[in-house]
Amino acid sequence: MHTHETEKAKAAAASGKYRRIALIGNPNVGKSVIFGLLTGKYATVSNYPGTTVEVAYGNAAIEGKKYLFVDTPGVNSLIPMSEDEKVTRDILLGERPSVVLQVGDAKNLKRTLLITIQLAEMGLPVILVLNMEDEAMDRGIIIAKDALKSMTGIEVIMTVAPEKKGLKELRAAISKGDYRTPLLNIKYNPHIEECIEKLLPLMPDAGISKRSLALMVVSGDESLRGWFNANMETSAIEQVEAVRAECILRMKQPVGMAISGDRLRRAEEIAEKVIKRVPGEGGSFSSFIGRLSMHPVWGIPLLLAVLFGFYEFVGVFGAGTLVDFLEETIFGKYLNPMFTKVVETLIPFALIRDMLVGQYGLITMALTYAIGIILPITTTFFIAFSILEDSGYLPRLAIMSDRVFNIMGLSGKAVLPMVLGLGCGTMAVMTTRILESRRDRAIAAFLLALAVPCSAQLGVILGMLAALSAKAMAIWIGSVLGVLLFSGFLASKIVPGERTEFFLEIPPIRKPALRNVAVKTASRAVWYLKEAVPLFMLGTFILFILDKLSILRVIERFASPVIVGVLGLPPKATEAFLIGFFRRDYGAAGLFAMSEKGLLTPEQSLVSLVTITLFIPCLAHLLMTIKEMGLRYALSTAAIIFSTAILAGGALNFALRFFSIAV
Repeated sequence: MHTHETEKAKAAAASGKYRRIALIGNPNVGKSVIFGLLTGKYATVSNYPGTTVEVAYGNAAIEGKKYLFVDTPGVNSLIPMSEDEKVTRDILLGERPSVVLQVGDAKNLKRTLLITIQLAEMGLPVILVLNMEDEAMDRGIIIAKDALKSMTGIEVIMTVAPEKKGLKELRAAISKGDYRTPLLNIKYNPHIEECIEKLLPLMPDAGISKRSLALMVVSGDESLRGWFNANMETSAIEQVEAVRAECILRMKQPVGMAISGDRLRRAEEIAEKVIKRVPGEGGSFSSFIGRLSMHPVWGIPLLLAVLFGFYEFVGVFGAGTLVDFLEETIFGKYLNPMFTKVVETLIPFALIRDMLVGQYGLITMALTYAIGIILPITTTFFIAFSILEDSGYLPRLAIMSDRVFNIMGLSGKAVLPMVLGLGCGTMAVMTTRILESRRDRAIAAFLLALAVPCSAQLGVILGMLAALSAKAMAIWIGSVLGVLLFSGFLASKIVPGERTEFFLEIPPIRKPALRNVAVKTASRAVWYLKEAVPLFMLGTFILFILDKLSILRVIERFASPVIVGVLGLPPKATEAFLIGFFRRDYGAAGLFAMSEKGLLTPEQSLVSLVTITLFIPCLAHLLMTIKEMGLRYALSTAAIIFSTAILAGGALNFALRFFSIAV
C-alpha cells in the first residue's frame, strides 16, 4: 500500500469511521494469509514510522461495519528482542485496537497461549484464531474448542486459511462485536507483585494496561526507555528505576526469567486440559519426508535432489528452452527486426535511431535482455522458490546448514536472510534485522553482498553453467562456497561481539497450493518488471552515452590490466562488470550474451561467472545496506568485496591455465 493510502486509512480509523483490528501472532502461523482473506489484499505494506519494518494495512466491510485491519510483524514475545517485535508492541502501546485477532498455530497451543497471557495482562480484547487445524489433526492433536473458550473467556475460532475453512465463523465473531479480554491474569512472586504495586501509580496512560507496563519494567525491557522519556517526568523515571533495582536485588533469579516461567506453567496447564492426542490419521508420508530432510546423513541426498531439480527447471528449462524461444525467435526473428524497420522508417536522426535499435539500443539491447533473457529465468526461479517456501522445506534447509554457518560465527537464524537473498539481496538486507546483535547483522549483510546471488543473477548463471559441464558447476560452487566460508570465518574473528543462540520453529512438510504459488510468482514477476526494466533502460542508455563519447573504450583500456591481465577475459567483458553495478543480473546477462556469441571460451565463462557472483552488490542493494548499516560500513564492505572478487577470479584463472584444466 502506498504511504498516502496508508495514512488515509489510519486517519479514517482515528476519526471513528473504522474499527481498528490488529492481527498478532508468532511468525509463520498464517497471519498474512488471514489478513489477505479478510481484506482482499496481497502484500500491501508500508514501513512503520521511524523503522524499516513493514506493516500492512487494509480496509474491509463486514456485515455493513467498516474495519481497518493491521497485519503486524510476527512475535515470540511482547517484550521485544528485535525491531520487528518492538514495532508490534508499539502498535498496541500507542494505537489501542478495538480487538486483537491473535492468530496461533493449532499444533503448538502452548506457544500461542504465551502470547495470549501477555495480551490478557495488557487488558486487550482478543479473538483467538487457531490456524492449521488440518495439520494438527494429521499429527493426532485435537483441541477441545469449547473447553478452551471456557478457560480463557474469549471467542476461539479454528481455521484452515488456504481452504478458507473457519473464515465465515471468524467474520461473524468480528461483526458480532462481543469482544472480551482473556481471563488469564497471573499472580507472580510476592516480591514482584509488591514492586508492581509501587510502579502502578508511576505508569503513564497508554493503549495497554498499567500493570502490563509495570511487568515490562521489572522484566528489564530496555526498549521502553525512549517511550518513557517522551511520556514521563524525569523524577518519575528515576523512581521507576529505583523500584526496578529493588526488585532485582530481592529476587534470587532474574525477574524476567521468573515471570516467563510462571507464564509458561500457566500455558502448559491450560494446554494439557484442552488437548487430546490420538494416532495421526494422515500426513505419514509428509512426516517421513520432514524427518528425512533434517537427518544429518539422509538429508544430504534429499538436498542434492532438490538442488538438481532446481537446476533442471531454472537452468535448463528456464535459461535454455524459454530463453532460446524468447530471445532467438520472438525478439530475434520478429520484434527486433520489426522495431528496427519502424524506427529507421520514421526517425530521420541517426543518433536517435542508434539509441533505440543500435548496438546499445533501448529496444534491441535493454528490452531483449530484460524480457527475452532475464524474465523467463526469474519467472522459473520464482516458481521453484515459491514451491520450496510453501512446502515447508526452507526452514529445514536452514537446520541442515546450521553447522556450516557456525563456522562463520553466525547462529542458524542467519541462514534465513541468506536463503531469502537468493530471491532478492536488497530485501534480504532488510531481513537481517531479525538477528538480535549488531555483530550478526554486520556479518550477515557482508556475506549477502559478497557471495549470495539474487534470483535473476543466479538464473543467468545456471543458464551459462548448463552449457558447460558438471566439472564447471562443481568448480563454481566450490569457489563461491570457499570464499563465503573463509570470508565469514575471518569476519567472525574480526567483528567484535558474542554469537547469539539459534531458535527456529519447523513447520510440517505440506503440499504447495497451486493458487498460492501462482499468486506469489505473478506478484514477484510484476515487481521484477517494475524494478528491473527501468534500470536496464538506464544502464543501456549509460552504455550508449559512454560509447558515443568514447569513454567506454577509455574505461576498457584502463580496466584492461585487471579484466585481461588478471582475469584473462576479453576487454568487452568490462561492459558487463561496469553495468553489473546497476543490476548484477544485467551484468550476468551481458556475459550470457557474450557466451552465446562465442566471445568467451568455456574457461573464460567460468572465471567470469565466479567473478560476477562475488562482485560488488548492485546499486539498490548498496543503497539498502547504507540505510540499514550506515554509509561507512557499506563503502568499506564494497571495497573489500571488489578486491575479493578480482582476487578470486584471478586465482581461478591462474589455476585453470597452470594446471591446464578444461571445463
